[in-house]
Amino acid sequence: MTSLQVAGFSASIIIGVSLGLIGGGGSILTLPVLVYLLGVNPMLSTAYSLFVVGMTSLVGSVNYMRQHQINYKAAIVFSIPSLLTVYVTRKYLVTLIPDPVFSTDTFTLSKNVAIMVFFALIMLAASVSMIRDKKAEVNKPDGPIQFNLPLIALEGMFVGALTGLVGAGGGFLIIPALVLLARLPMKTAVGTSLLIIAVKSLTGFLGDLSNMAVDWPFLLEFTALSVVGIFVGSYLARFVSSHKLKKAFGYFVLVMGVYIILKETLL
Repeated sequence: MTSLQVAGFSASIIIGVSLGLIGGGGSILTLPVLVYLLGVNPMLSTAYSLFVVGMTSLVGSVNYMRQHQINYKAAIVFSIPSLLTVYVTRKYLVTLIPDPVFSTDTFTLSKNVAIMVFFALIMLAASVSMIRDKKAEVNKPDGPIQFNLPLIALEGMFVGALTGLVGAGGGFLIIPALVLLARLPMKTAVGTSLLIIAVKSLTGFLGDLSNMAVDWPFLLEFTALSVVGIFVGSYLARFVSSHKLKKAFGYFVLVMGVYIILKETLL
């Protein structure tokens, strides 16, 4: 095993740790780790990312289920449009993206480069969300929770399309939506987000199975290490301020996003 492979499998643990600590960020790391450290094709990496993040999030959500920190109604309202969008995107739309995406006499934009650059832009958007981190939390224990159904459905569709295109779980979009549109407390929003990410990511992966050959031993080993990481992250979350950690992680994601853009376009 090469040093890059050791670094890649070690990083899979960090993916789980980030999900356990801040309820998101795992998918932001998964694609670059698979592509740059483990040498997996970017298109195949988006599919692997769906499985890794989906399984890890599913395991992480179990702890929130035990604590009754998941709002299943919000999960259903958000998940239905998201599931439909992510499945259609992975099953049909992704396969329709031409390669090259764009070409002139002096410039060619390949499908792989386009995927990585688009993902890097998503990373930049995620980093801004994490760095700004206003600690918004809505606690309204009295009376039933009221949902802004149209906006939640639109948000679900958008996040589903994002997940389908680049394999990102979209926790940085789901959690604010649950807090602001469903008015959930932050901890409940994190638990609900993990369940939503798990269901829609695994659904997206199912849409890929007929389009690719899966290296199951590699994928299961990588996923198992990520699952170990989420247990570590959940334990560390008792002692570490998630808000401070999220901001620090946001700066790291910002640097990674800039690096990917530079690497794919200039380096």
